[in-house]
Amino acid sequence: MPRRPNPLDPSSSPLALFGAELRLLRERAGLTQDQAGTKANYSGTHIGAVERAEDMPLRNFAERMDDVLDGGGVLLRLWDGLLKRSVHPPWFDWPVHESAAGLLRSFELAVVYGLLQTEAYARTLLHGDEQKVRARLARQEVLRRAEPDPPYLACVLDEAVLWRDVGGPEVMREQLQHLVAVVSERISVQILPCGAHRGVAGSFVLATVDDRRDVAYVETAARGITTGEPADLAELTERFESIRSRALPVDQSLDLITRTVKERWS
Repeated sequence: MPRRPNPLDPSSSPLALFGAELRLLRERAGLTQDQAGTKANYSGTHIGAVERAEDMPLRNFAERMDDVLDGGGVLLRLWDGLLKRSVHPPWFDWPVHESAAGLLRSFELAVVYGLLQTEAYARTLLHGDEQKVRARLARQEVLRRAEPDPPYLACVLDEAVLWRDVGGPEVMREQLQHLVAVVSERISVQILPCGAHRGVAGSFVLATVDDRRDVAYVETAARGITTGEPADLAELTERFESIRSRALPVDQSLDLITRTVKERWS
């Protein structure tokens, strides 16, 4: 006989309350975690982690699970009312656009792009804040989703990213090897050789959503800025194409990453 899952304490945190309601709806629907995951295009493992308050879900997860489990909007209301501020700072609305994108174009000057970070690398950058680490890793689900298709991701990294020590040799080896491993038909990684280029002003991401509308996220020292202003988008699009035209092709970029692992982090 299957063992009854451990009870949850909904009063312990907003995430625990969300997890408890998710489990209640799932069990009321007579579905296992894997069965619910199949219907919602998420893994049963992720659903279980959300129920145990171990993973921070994105809004799209709440919306999809509410629909599959006939929740009447309760999960969406809980996410909007309780989890939204916990997942990201109030000004950080980028994940909404990121999850709706069919194409993501990213340039990173200093560190690996968030959707391609390993857990250990992200934990170092986020100074061990586990809630923020879970939120960043949850964002990466967009690259693994089954429906709708995950976005195409074109990521360009300044070469200095490969040499900047984030967490020590072991963390850097794992991170750079991960960059090599994730490249696929839908994900490209290119390295921009060190030197003067149009990306020295800072990192940014362009998201093209379903209606072919572009939205951009630009990092600053104080905070990130999400913009849909036509002038900003035209400048950033031109800048990205200029940067990518000077970057190494994907196969040469992967060779450079692999050599850097051996020369710098082994």
